Amino acid sequence: MPFQIIKNLAEKIPVPGCHLRAVHAKTMTSAYWEIDAGSIIPDHNHPHEQIMNLIEGEFELTIDGESKHMKPGMMAVIPSNASHSGRAITDCRVIDVFHPVREDMK
Repeated sequence: MPFQIIKNLAEKIPVPGCHLRAVHAKTMTSAYWEIDAGSIIPDHNHPHEQIMNLIEGEFELTIDGESKHMKPGMMAVIPSNASHSGRAITDCRVIDVFHPVREDMK
């Protein structure tokens, strides 16, 4: 299906306070997050390359021990297998793009 309406996609909550809707193409996944203020994304890694784009709110992202206070318009490139975690300082909206497809988000 070439066209999607984000609010009509099935919502998952993989971590408390983190609301996920995802679209999957042949070789990548685009994830749309609404993250409640104070929510924690625990340290993890995965084989997927990831680009994080903060659309709204403030978010503290840590990649391989380096932390950054992110604000709207900031992006981060997270390499394959890099350890990363985060904390929503305020309510946030985030778009992540992953390559290859995140089968675990289907």
